[in-house]
Amino acid sequence: MIFHEAAQYAHVQAAFPETRPMYRKPPIILAQLLQQYRYWRGKILRLLDIKGRTAWLYSPDCQTHFAGSLHPESPERTEAIEQALRRSGLWLLLQKIEAPDVTEVQLARVHTRRYLNDLESRLPAQGQVQINDDTFLSRHTLQAARKAAGAAVKAVDMVMRKQAKNAFCAVRPPGHHAHADKASGFCFINNVAVAAMHLIAEYRLERVAILDFDVHHGDGTQDIFADDPRVMLLSSFEYPLYPFAEGELPAAAGRNPHIVNTPLKAGDGSQAFRDAVRNRWLPALEAFRPQFILLSAGFDAHKDDELAHLRLTEDDFEWLTKKIMLLANRYAKGRIVSVLEGGYHLPSLAASAKAHIGCLVKASPFF
Repeated sequence: MIFHEAAQYAHVQAAFPETRPMYRKPPIILAQLLQQYRYWRGKILRLLDIKGRTAWLYSPDCQTHFAGSLHPESPERTEAIEQALRRSGLWLLLQKIEAPDVTEVQLARVHTRRYLNDLESRLPAQGQVQINDDTFLSRHTLQAARKAAGAAVKAVDMVMRKQAKNAFCAVRPPGHHAHADKASGFCFINNVAVAAMHLIAEYRLERVAILDFDVHHGDGTQDIFADDPRVMLLSSFEYPLYPFAEGELPAAAGRNPHIVNTPLKAGDGSQAFRDAVRNRWLPALEAFRPQFILLSAGFDAHKDDELAHLRLTEDDFEWLTKKIMLLANRYAKGRIVSVLEGGYHLPSLAASAKAHIGCLVKASPFF
């Protein structure tokens, strides 16, 4: 009605120029519109400042780790996710938190001092040092890895203190192949393991679940918690594929009965993946009743990712996230922290992470 009335006024002006000084209504209406716009804009901005929204944990230091110009684990990975979120509008709904350094105490709960000292002694002044077949240490790698682990710790602190409903850690290098005493598979510090032990040590939680849907098995995470029944590990991965050779299976879980491996074969897609989640993961989670859920969020099982041979799509990651959120609401007060692992085809990584984060955002009471 307002714009229709303004259009009528313009028509009258054209036909009867002498009426212009006498007719003042449109400027008043425009002023009212501007006033309303400023009012609601202020309300929305104040609402977005309310704590409780999904947190986006990041660090500029994470972008300084450089494994080589041809290495798939590149700084462009997190940049691609951020750009997808900006284009979708989700970016405005996130609270952005810069990650602190992980502390020595927090690291010591997972990694040996000898291992960490060895990494520090091998830092190059320039270029890269090859740790093993595919893992390279650069000048800034350890600082990046410390921030990545610090992000995971900060995220669980925020969720436990109700400063965020849930969180996504947009960090690198990834962590789930890092063992207590060795680096492997692009990984140096096991971020989700550090976060899990922080929950147990600082908040006295008795049941923490880690769900790893990266296309590669989280062998480092399994090794760290092989004898710790306080932590459940559910791992879906392509087999055989790194870190396993043909005929080689995941090691026995030690004394921890809550490690569930669901290998998939090359060419498997949505049906096989969702069946594994329905038949293995969900019943295990129901029985375990986790107090907190951590996600090793790898998106390299996507059909377009060239480092593997599964056929998942972004719809599968969205479906899985919704299932996890239902369980988290039932047993863990909705508490979820997701930590980026793999995903190396930038368009599919961006689309999959956006679908995943979009689900987390919609859990917020301020959405």
